[in-house]
Amino acid sequence: MTHFFSHKLISLCILIFLFSSYGSAQSENFENALNYVQENKPSQHTIIDSLLKPFDRDSAKMTRLLDLSKEASWYEGASYALNALGVIQRDISNYDESLRLHQEAEIYANEAKSDELKIISLNMIGVVYRRMDIVKLALDYHTEALKIAYSVITPSKSISQSIAISQNSIGNIYLALKQYDLALSQFNKSLALEKEADNKLGLAINYHNIGYAEEAKGLLNKALTNYQLSLDYNNIIDSEIGRVICFNSIGRVYLKQSNYTDAKPIILEALEKALKLDDQYYITASYLNLGQLEKETNQLDIAEKHLKKALNIANSYNLKSSIAESSKLLSEINQKNGNFENALKYYQDAVEIENTFLTEQNLQYVNDIAMEYENENKNNQIKALAIENEAVRLRLERNKQILLYTSLLLGAIGIALFIIHRTKALKRDKHILTLEQDMLRSQMNPHFIFNSLNSIKLYIINNDKTNAVYYLNKFSKLIRKILMASKEKETSLHDELETMKLYMNIENIRFSNEIDFNINVDPSINTEIIKLPSLVLQPFLENSLWHGLSSKSNNKKIDLKVTKKSSKFITVEITDNGIGRLASKEINDKKRLERNSVGIDITKARLANFSEAFEDSYTLEIVDLYDDKTPSGTKIILQIPIKLKNQIMA
Repeated sequence: MTHFFSHKLISLCILIFLFSSYGSAQSENFENALNYVQENKPSQHTIIDSLLKPFDRDSAKMTRLLDLSKEASWYEGASYALNALGVIQRDISNYDESLRLHQEAEIYANEAKSDELKIISLNMIGVVYRRMDIVKLALDYHTEALKIAYSVITPSKSISQSIAISQNSIGNIYLALKQYDLALSQFNKSLALEKEADNKLGLAINYHNIGYAEEAKGLLNKALTNYQLSLDYNNIIDSEIGRVICFNSIGRVYLKQSNYTDAKPIILEALEKALKLDDQYYITASYLNLGQLEKETNQLDIAEKHLKKALNIANSYNLKSSIAESSKLLSEINQKNGNFENALKYYQDAVEIENTFLTEQNLQYVNDIAMEYENENKNNQIKALAIENEAVRLRLERNKQILLYTSLLLGAIGIALFIIHRTKALKRDKHILTLEQDMLRSQMNPHFIFNSLNSIKLYIINNDKTNAVYYLNKFSKLIRKILMASKEKETSLHDELETMKLYMNIENIRFSNEIDFNINVDPSINTEIIKLPSLVLQPFLENSLWHGLSSKSNNKKIDLKVTKKSSKFITVEITDNGIGRLASKEINDKKRLERNSVGIDITKARLANFSEAFEDSYTLEIVDLYDDKTPSGTKIILQIPIKLKNQIMA
């Protein structure tokens, strides 16, 4: 036994230590928040709430905040603290004190010139009046809050939430007046705003209110679904009072469905939680549900006891709707017990209470006020649209000017780019023309013409008329082709090869026809459609003749081979069996010859320019040939592109 008590004592000490540690940490956090707001005095409700929200249910901390705010003339802090204290008093059904605190909060909100805090204070006053079933005043304060909120062109998150609260409260007033469709309309408006803000507390409240309206309309299954949604959100935010509200409502639906087995435990749990919270409003609601359950199950004595408890609390706190409901149920119990005089008295009390707020005047007043705030809302929206239209008009004017200046700038840039492009094109054309002129001079150089004519002259002197006429004819054709080529930037592969045959025939005269020149073209190549720069192969043949074969005594051979190894190129290979580049260079150095590679350089430039219209550029490779390490000639490998840019291949 001693061991048991010592164990309990240790557990109690640990629990006290944990609570004191938690309390110490909470106090430290509050002190930090208090120091910050004292130093910075933030004016926006969102910032104040983010710092002080964890402590707004602690009356001691909020009283301290109020005192410090008043000392520092920080009106926003004073208004926040007073509203927090007002909610605490409202939740224990101390409505007179709650009203006083919220009304003082409104005064400080006016001093701070804060629309946010004024709207919150007005809504809180409206909620208290609604709890007291004072319909007109509740509606007045909520609609005033809405008017201010709707007058703000770009509402903050806090103001949007206040609009949702106002709409929810007006919906609750419609509920009290049994105007269920109008109530649902307000709840759905509020729900949309809460969804947009992802405010789980607001979602819990609105789903519950929607369920209440559906329950009143007899849509019990729909009501249960919405009550369950509300309970889910209350569990997410761990709201005990939210659970009490949902348990009472779910239990009430079970009662209406005559499901007394499921109704009893959930109503008892709601009562237990409400008693712990000491919220007289929901304690009354729980006793009402419990009394109705016991009445339906014929436990009339205990039902009367619980309903009288509900009636006493409702009378103490002036909860008119609860007074009316409990009086009706007590009337039914007395009627069952045969106490008709008491039954009549309770019924008359219920009717009298209901008549204080369920009157035609009240209904008309509510409708008039609702219409007024809807009109105010529309007027504010029209004003906002007018301001927005003016802003749009100014933006359009500004955009027109920007567009005009931008167009002028773009036009200037376009002209500049056109001039630059045109200049580049002219330079390129000039360069091409220069290359063509250089090419013509290269092909028509005086040495070639003079030597060719001298060779033909020898045939004439030797009275070899046949060869003289033959070669003179070839020479004239070559000159004509060279002159024609100078007018065209490109020619067909067929014409190029024909021209090269003529060129080699003329050059071969000077080599006593010792050169064996062969052309071999792949049969798959259509030489008529393949294009290449005119006379582009001549410089390579000339190099083979004068650097490779001119110093060789016999067996002089040049092969020109055209193949197509890919879809993008044709390959031209010019192979000679001359002495090779190294030996040729040594001979030329000894002879002090100054033959430069101007013809090859011009050809490379022309090939580069030609390749610009194709997907790939040309390639040129010069290969030295060897036979057992002895130079045996030179091979030129020239790849000419044939696939144009953006060309669709068949």
